[in-house]
Amino acid sequence: MTTYTALPISPAALKELRHLDDAGRPPLPYTARKDGVPIDCVGSPLRCCLRVIEPGERVALVSYAPLRRWAGETGAEPGAYDETGPVFIHADECEGARGAQGYPFARPGALRVIRRYNADGQITGGRFLEIPDNAEAGFDRALDEAFAEPEVALVHVRALEYGCFQFEVRRP
Repeated sequence: MTTYTALPISPAALKELRHLDDAGRPPLPYTARKDGVPIDCVGSPLRCCLRVIEPGERVALVSYAPLRRWAGETGAEPGAYDETGPVFIHADECEGARGAQGYPFARPGALRVIRRYNADGQITGGRFLEIPDNAEAGFDRALDEAFAEPEVALVHVRALEYGCFQFEVRRP
């Protein structure tokens, strides 16, 4: 089994998202509060540093197009597979995922979709994953399976319940 690297949103993309998101809207930052005022987002995943939001942090919910961003780097043309969805990021620059190990947001029992894309940015398949007690081994197996297909260039891990983008893994 190979151990893969979960990738956060890149610093360059974060800089842009903090100005205008991928739907063309400026972010509306707020302070995360546990009591739900103004919004209860404590414990939600931050895609900039691959950890959960803590009370008192300044965050923003922005529209993010992960496949579009990857396609811009590689020259792929994902066409209709280009999706934009909501993600939380720190409202201001943060340290990113420095020192992060393993797979983020890997709570045993959580439901994920492992979505595969080819070099053109088109979906080549997907797989349901209920995160097992040994989350790292479960993700390693699912990603080994995905990257065993030679055409797979990129994998997105998404939450099953809402389809939210969690993180990206590229071919090693």
